[in-house]
Amino acid sequence: MRIWRRAPRVAFTKNRERNSLSAITKFRQTAWITVIIIFAIGAFPRESAAATVRVTDGDTILLDQITVRLNGIDAPEAGQKCASFSGRDWPCGKVAIAALEELVASGDVVCDDRGVDIYQRQLGVCRVGRREINAEMVASGNAWAFRKYSTDYVRLEDRAHREHLGIWQAFTIPAWDYRAERWKVAEQQAPKGCPIKGNISENGHIYHAPWSPWYDRTKVDTKEGERWFCDEAQALKAGWRSPQWGH
Repeated sequence: MRIWRRAPRVAFTKNRERNSLSAITKFRQTAWITVIIIFAIGAFPRESAAATVRVTDGDTILLDQITVRLNGIDAPEAGQKCASFSGRDWPCGKVAIAALEELVASGDVVCDDRGVDIYQRQLGVCRVGRREINAEMVASGNAWAFRKYSTDYVRLEDRAHREHLGIWQAFTIPAWDYRAERWKVAEQQAPKGCPIKGNISENGHIYHAPWSPWYDRTKVDTKEGERWFCDEAQALKAGWRSPQWGH
C-alpha cells in the first residue's frame, strides 16, 4: 500500500479480488450516501514522502503528481453551465469542482487501481473513510454516471434524476456532448483541424481544449514555442498538461 503521510493522506490499493464489487452492489440496494468498500492490499507496498491532494476538475484529482480520473463518472466541465428550476443558468462545472474539493478535504483519501485510460491517467474508485467519492458525486447530482464505460452508478444517477438534484434540475447537455459540440466548432477554425491550444506561461506548458473556460482568450504564438495539438494524448506526450481548476 502506498501512503502519503501528511493530511490528507492518500493510498492506492490494487483490487485483486471481487469483494469490493459485491460490497458495492449490496450497498446500492440499501443506501446511497456512503459506500463501504473492501480493498485487497498489495499494489504499492512501499510508503513514500508527504504529498498533497488537489482537485483538477469535477472528476479528476491530483495525488502527489499522479492524475487520478474517477472511474465511472463524468462531471460537468469547469466552464459548463446548467439550467436551473427557474430556467436560469448556474455554474454547474464550478459547483462540481467545489463539491469534490469538499469531499477530498474531509479526511484521508484512498483510491483503488482500475487501470489507466487512453491518456494514461490512473482510473480509480476513491473514498474518504466509508464515503465513496465517485458515488457521492453522482448521488448529489454533481456528475453523470458515465454509462459508456461503466454502469456502476446508474441507480444512484436515476435517483438523483427523480429528485431533480444538481444537474437534474432541468435539461442539461451531458458533459460528453458538451465536449463534442465545442470540439466540432473549434476544429473547423483551427489550423489543420487541430483545435487544442498549447500555451506557455509562468505556470508552465498548459493546453486548453475547446471546452476550457480560457479557450477563447488563449492565443497560440508559434514563434514563442506554443503550438496546436490534434488531441489531448498528443499534448500530453509533448510535455503539456491540462489546466487545474481546483484550489
